[in-house]
Amino acid sequence: MTDRWRGRSWCTLGDSITAANGFQPLLKEALGFASIRNEGRGGCSMTAGGDRDAGSTVRVGTAITECFDCVTIFAGTNDYRLNKPLGQLKPVGGPFDVFTFYGAYQTLIEHLLTLHPASRLNLWTPLQRDKDGYDMYHANEEGRLLADYADAVVAVGKVYALPVLDLYATSGFSKLTLDVFTSDRLHPNEAGHRRIADLAATFLRSM
Repeated sequence: MTDRWRGRSWCTLGDSITAANGFQPLLKEALGFASIRNEGRGGCSMTAGGDRDAGSTVRVGTAITECFDCVTIFAGTNDYRLNKPLGQLKPVGGPFDVFTFYGAYQTLIEHLLTLHPASRLNLWTPLQRDKDGYDMYHANEEGRLLADYADAVVAVGKVYALPVLDLYATSGFSKLTLDVFTSDRLHPNEAGHRRIADLAATFLRSM
């Protein structure tokens, strides 16, 4: 199983951290993916709505019609920063409200699993941050902490029996280390992308 991804296809969905294409080449080399499609959109949230609706992860992801062996969803920090409503976790099958974080996430998951049930869909929580006054202690205008969005990703994973890489809790990105792993206390630098790739390599091998 150590070569399970060799020759396989991988699609990454998310925000600017995904769009930067920092961790993907490292994982391609480590795991042997044959192709990677990067669908990250900078400055965009998982949740639909607002002036960045077209780039929201739910809109980008539900427009996908191709099948990939592996699909990673890595979103949440912009939902927190842009004050997107968390909403509520709903039963499988919907209906869902794509203008909430839970609803957008469930809509995307059900689209991808319906398109290709055998795909190894996996979810990554947002990293801790400390930028623009938004950190792990600051509630946004919805009264939500970044941890609430991270916990929502974990909860969604449980409902759909999907593996979750809890980067919020296990990455080592924290107030004390953000200057080491990021360029601006939010976006990973080279060392940060390597840290993500190191964790993700073990995670993806175990799937």
